[in-house]
Amino acid sequence: MRQDYHQLLKPELIKSVSGLSLIARVLVDGYLSGLNNSRNVGSGMEFTQFRNYEPGDDLRLLDWKMLARSGRYYIKQSEVETNISIKFILDASNSMLHKEQELSKMDYARVLVASLGYLSQKQGDAIGLFGLNEDRLYDLYPKIQKQHYNRFLLELANIENKGKWPVNPNASKSLHDRNHKELIFFITDLYEHNEELTSFIKRLKTPRNEVVVLHLMGNNELEFSYKGTVTFEDLETGAKLKIDTKTAKKEYLKALEAMISTTKDTLLMNDISYHMFKLNDHIGETLQVFLKKRNKLI
Repeated sequence: MRQDYHQLLKPELIKSVSGLSLIARVLVDGYLSGLNNSRNVGSGMEFTQFRNYEPGDDLRLLDWKMLARSGRYYIKQSEVETNISIKFILDASNSMLHKEQELSKMDYARVLVASLGYLSQKQGDAIGLFGLNEDRLYDLYPKIQKQHYNRFLLELANIENKGKWPVNPNASKSLHDRNHKELIFFITDLYEHNEELTSFIKRLKTPRNEVVVLHLMGNNELEFSYKGTVTFEDLETGAKLKIDTKTAKKEYLKALEAMISTTKDTLLMNDISYHMFKLNDHIGETLQVFLKKRNKLI
């Protein structure tokens, strides 16, 4: 019986390498096992070449007919070069610590990135990780080696949320590799003070890469399902505001809708993909986005 990854979503597991590895494996393998049995295993390519099996390879890529004929294990390889550099950039500002049902946006982001990273390295892609806030830049540049995934998870678990998003026009330059195909995922709640996030995202796009923004939101934020008089605190500035939720709800939802619409239009004009995910959405949906965008590059 396939294990439901939701049972594993506990803060103590999410903040450890072994926990993230377990959650990612359960989630991705469960998702892939639900796909139709096809020769492409989600890659959308024909396989006509073979190589020797190596520990850690996906067993579903084994060619059983070759095993029967030769007694040796071979892995199907694509006739098309598929190596891609996958970069994950995390918004590590304090607003990502917003919690709903004991899990923060950052918790969800860690599980999401660990899962996409696991799927990426299973397909032979180079994976890298970056986390930014006004305090520091976390940077782990892409590598293909299987052991690199453990370091990837360690860096992911160790990212600390601090302050605001940095106002640094040069921050995106160190994240580009103009010599290789790149798929960049930017995970953020898009909480900005003066379009600093939107400007950063636009600078990520080049003619050779694909940029995908994964916008994380909580149900309470989207529906404003608060009751009575509530005091809200800005997690980045510490500012507090006491409001009557019944009076503020209509204006808040109107402003939120306008912000999302404007952001989507801006990103679309810059050939950047936008996808919103709620904290209770199944992370398997992000795997579908990943596979579609990856196929666009190969």
